Amino acid sequence: MIKTAFIYDDIFLCHDTPAWHPESPIRVEHIVDFLKKTPVWDKLIHLQPQRAAIQDLARVHTEEYIKTVIAIGSGCLDQETFISPHTFTACLYAVGAIKEAVDRIKASDIERAFCPVRPPGHHAEANEGMGFCLFNNVAVGARYAQTQGFQKVLIVDFDAHHGNGTQHIFEEDDKVFYFSTHQFPYYPDTGKETERGKGRGEGFTYNVTIRVGSGDKDYLYVYQDIFPDVVRRFNPDLIIVSAGYDIHYMDHHSDLRVTCEGVRRIVQGILSSADRPFIFVLEGGYDYISLSKSVRNTLEEMLSYSILY
Repeated sequence: MIKTAFIYDDIFLCHDTPAWHPESPIRVEHIVDFLKKTPVWDKLIHLQPQRAAIQDLARVHTEEYIKTVIAIGSGCLDQETFISPHTFTACLYAVGAIKEAVDRIKASDIERAFCPVRPPGHHAEANEGMGFCLFNNVAVGARYAQTQGFQKVLIVDFDAHHGNGTQHIFEEDDKVFYFSTHQFPYYPDTGKETERGKGRGEGFTYNVTIRVGSGDKDYLYVYQDIFPDVVRRFNPDLIIVSAGYDIHYMDHHSDLRVTCEGVRRIVQGILSSADRPFIFVLEGGYDYISLSKSVRNTLEEMLSYSILY
């Protein structure tokens, strides 16, 4: 069995959003309650994150933007991105969960980790929050990992929406590779296949646009036939996954048709790409039932799937 951690704290439930908002605390609450009823729960190494420092956020975000979020305290950045009294603390623990994963992997305590954090992060730009996202958890985690000896980090994002923030933060960087599959055209209207990075980072961004109505077969082609070669050529020290489960056909926040078994096969494709440590970080996924089942399938594969078998 692969040593896999589940890094969670109830603080993630304290980021409050309006009752109508799809990015609700119930998302993570349902995941945890569902997993506790499955055999997966007792096979995981359960860890709690430490609170990250503001300086950690500053690894990718501007000082002015961080101060803006703190100053708002409770309110909104835009019509869909909200801040409640405990949101900033939740953000620090979300980043702290990825830091904990990096530290435990470096110490050989674990080989893989799943971080069911919220608020999500991949839409957050260096100087702006948007799309339910305030701070870019994965981007901060990648920068922290580099300080701990993981010099080359590959970020793979299978959320239905393109991770504009993650791409833009690293688009001039040749040490962080960003690979994304996402419905296109769709929010946030970025992630064209012609976007390949800039300057020194040219060739280190890889977008695969997915058409409306696409399902398991389309995704499996990408993650079984395209993605492994990308990983082989980049040869990362660490792979971080922006795991967005809104690709599921039951989720009304995309027009995609992936099944729970399709999610399992996507995860298999990612895990089979390299003998490297993996950190999965929750992004989207708003249908509670398909979200919970998809996370279970993800964890089952993380616990058991090894390219050495």
